[in-house]
Amino acid sequence: TDASHEINFHQFEGLMVGPDVSLANFKYVISEFFNQLLNQKTDIRLRPSYFPFVEPGLEIDIKLPHLTSKPEHPTSEWLEVMGAGMVHPNVFNAVKYNPKLVKGFAFGLGLERMAMLKYGIPDIRMFYENDVRFLRQF
Repeated sequence: TDASHEINFHQFEGLMVGPDVSLANFKYVISEFFNQLLNQKTDIRLRPSYFPFVEPGLEIDIKLPHLTSKPEHPTSEWLEVMGAGMVHPNVFNAVKYNPKLVKGFAFGLGLERMAMLKYGIPDIRMFYENDVRFLRQF
């Protein structure tokens, strides 16, 4: 456990399935989600990763405009916020969808991390300390 990682994890997930769903659709949906959540234009980047139910798998980072890169930490302005990817054909087979007729993307992200970004909360542990002064703000 540290300021940005906690053993308790609350996640919400999204799934979009249809005949013409693509990574371009995913990128647009996620970009708009963060633009709306943070009330500002938010840059995102997609990095390859592995998750067992998607192929390709992606990790999604957002650029935090209030952080600046330092030579010793050149990626400090980016924060990983979710895992995602295109639904693997085996997942569609398991639910009796024909993967030749439908495609989809899926993603999952932590509720606490989103609240930290939205409200400027510096330490994830604050959610679990049961400090009434902190909790009453919401």
